[in-house]
Amino acid sequence: MSVSLNKITTKGRALYLAYDQGLEHGPEVDFNDVNIDPLYIINIAKKGKYNGVVFQKGIAEKYNKEIKKSGIPLILKLNGKTKLVKDEPISAQLATVGEAVSLGAKAVGFTIYIGSKYEEQMMEEFSKIQREAHSKNIPVIAWIYPRGKAIKNAVSRENLSYSARTALEIGADIAKIQYGGKKDDLKWAVKSAGRTRIVIAGGVKKNERDFLKDVKDVMDSGAIGLAVGRNVWKSKDPLGLTKQIKDIIWSKTKN
Repeated sequence: MSVSLNKITTKGRALYLAYDQGLEHGPEVDFNDVNIDPLYIINIAKKGKYNGVVFQKGIAEKYNKEIKKSGIPLILKLNGKTKLVKDEPISAQLATVGEAVSLGAKAVGFTIYIGSKYEEQMMEEFSKIQREAHSKNIPVIAWIYPRGKAIKNAVSRENLSYSARTALEIGADIAKIQYGGKKDDLKWAVKSAGRTRIVIAGGVKKNERDFLKDVKDVMDSGAIGLAVGRNVWKSKDPLGLTKQIKDIIWSKTKN
């Protein structure tokens, strides 16, 4: 069963504002006195006219009024983990598709760490979520990251394409993968994804010139856009940077 992506894309492309880093990385790593406030993120998403904002369940519940008022589609992240456990990675389910619907989410997201000894458990959980979400015409975005002791280079050509192909074969509508800086490798990953769309994780904070070059490479490679967090909401001018990103993403759709 295919689902429509129209509520979370514009002309087939997308820019999502990600804000699940508090759980994944802890507040001391990425946050300051300004961006630690979810209202700041909601305001950027609203003024920047993002195609979606990614929150974990708790923020989506406690700031639901403001999220709905913003008009920005909510993408509810259904699983997560802290950085504190150093064993093989596993991202536990924290919310359900039913809760996502009750919160007004237009899509759900779920992380799978391929290469972890726990990948089977995450894939089983994903299959149930995908089935239920599609029955309600809700798109599913798979965060697919190669992680674990068996992974030597998470952004190698093989691992990028394996991530993308995994997303296609488990039924994800969109796959969020990383970019290793080699355009040809990303092109192959996009081809490997078939009809599953690819968005690229914004990753760690970079200087804006390098980041915007990556955005151009990403779009030249055939991805539909990005799911970016720190590079925007840690910027001194989040809305100015947002405009530059959007100009690149939609540059080829204007004629």
